[in-house]
Amino acid sequence: MPVEIPTPIVLSLAVIGLIYISAKILSYLRKFGPKGSWAVITGASDGIGKEFALQLASKGFNVVLVSRTQSKLEALAKDIESRHAGIRSKILAMDFAKDSDEDYGRLTALVDGLDVAILVNNVGKSHDIPVPFLHTSIQEMSDIITINCVGTLKVTQIIAPGMVQHRRGLILTMGSFGGLLPSPLLATYSGSKAFLQQWSTALGSELKPHGIQVELILSYLVTSSMSKIRRPSMLIPSPKNFVRVALGKIGRSGGAQGIAYTSTPYWSHGIFHWALATFVGLSNAFVVDRNKVMHESIRRRALRKQEREGKKHL
Repeated sequence: MPVEIPTPIVLSLAVIGLIYISAKILSYLRKFGPKGSWAVITGASDGIGKEFALQLASKGFNVVLVSRTQSKLEALAKDIESRHAGIRSKILAMDFAKDSDEDYGRLTALVDGLDVAILVNNVGKSHDIPVPFLHTSIQEMSDIITINCVGTLKVTQIIAPGMVQHRRGLILTMGSFGGLLPSPLLATYSGSKAFLQQWSTALGSELKPHGIQVELILSYLVTSSMSKIRRPSMLIPSPKNFVRVALGKIGRSGGAQGIAYTSTPYWSHGIFHWALATFVGLSNAFVVDRNKVMHESIRRRALRKQEREGKKHL
């Protein structure tokens, strides 16, 4: 008969394991900057960005929080400082879609003189619902490219020179399976993430001699407002679990299948990536067509929902 381990022992072992993993994460992150150095997180007020801010603060990093909504940033900064004595926060409300020189000037002034050890390029935008490219509005196309691509590049140009000066640093950029798999009905978003994949890999090679580690973090489905998935499951993590795993695997490619300066840290995402790359091919016509069918179905459901909600307001 199987031996039943008492629940208190199981819980104790889980706690010990969590402490051990946390200690390993902390010791690794410290190579990028001493206690009291800073982490800059874009798209910090919700989801994955918020979790990066919370978890990096818990590791002893001061945080610069950049996102669109002032009230959310203020609430997050207050939460972080109340949880972690001695941790400081700075906030900047900016709308990356506006591509405002004044906003980037304010960011430059905000980080001036700070020892920024970690940059998390998390800000991003997808399509409101899957949409054929020829029906995509000019505004939506512009916003996606401006936020995902231009914003990420400009923030990195502001932050990275300080890392070069200190000869250490970590630059994490949130990628997506949409950048790996050509995604019909999400064509502009898919292209923007593919751009970030190539840019981040090239940047990793450029900055490596300066002691800076660059990593693009690939994710598939995570519960978030962007994915519109609300409940986590065994295969779909919450932002909290995803970020914890991602920070624990910095420097390891996971399931990224040999793509330089890239990781697929969450286990189910890594298996999916491996299976596609090994048995099918990431740009295989069958995969692209199945992706198209899936997004067409999502679009039909979204349009029906919009129609129902529109009738409610008549």
